[in-house]
Amino acid sequence: MKDMVKCKLSLLMGRDRKKIQDVCNETGLARNTVANLYNDKAGRIDFTTIDKLCEMFQCTVGELLEYEQRQI
Repeated sequence: MKDMVKCKLSLLMGRDRKKIQDVCNETGLARNTVANLYNDKAGRIDFTTIDKLCEMFQCTVGELLEYEQRQI
């Protein structure tokens, strides 16, 4: 398998007891975008999206995204 970047949005949402709709309402992001990030199924993420999520959760990019090295 290959190395990958993992999104930890679900952990941040759990920490703050937020639902997908709460994140959409507070950031203006599309529900599909938030759901894909929540389920760690997004293939790419826009800088604006990262900015809005980091602002909402008062976190760093490193707390939102994590590089995970996988073994072959």
